[in-house]
Amino acid sequence: MHRMEDVASQLRRGVLEYCVLAVLRDDERYGFELVKALSAHAGLLSSEGTIYPLLGRLRRSGAVETTWRESPTGPPRRYYRLTEEGERMLEQFTYQWARFRDAVDDLLGKDSVR
Repeated sequence: MHRMEDVASQLRRGVLEYCVLAVLRDDERYGFELVKALSAHAGLLSSEGTIYPLLGRLRRSGAVETTWRESPTGPPRRYYRLTEEGERMLEQFTYQWARFRDAVDDLLGKDSVR
């Protein structure tokens, strides 16, 4: 039997990288800004420690690029920005997500979701 936490974890694991790309769509951000933006949406981020390995994978895949900048309040910060590849990935995900979401809603019955 699945616990609700397990279901949420599986869903989060599948979409978190695209949520990061969506946050970066309009402006570059440093890691903790991303954590705050994602944490503002219930269920998207289980812990701060999950975001940094994900950002590293996105950087290595070419979806984001980074620059280091001095911070007025502490050590330098690494800022992340979406690349053209990241934009393509987000566009493809957005299309697939809408199709997937609609199919699941059909199966569950939209009126039964509360």
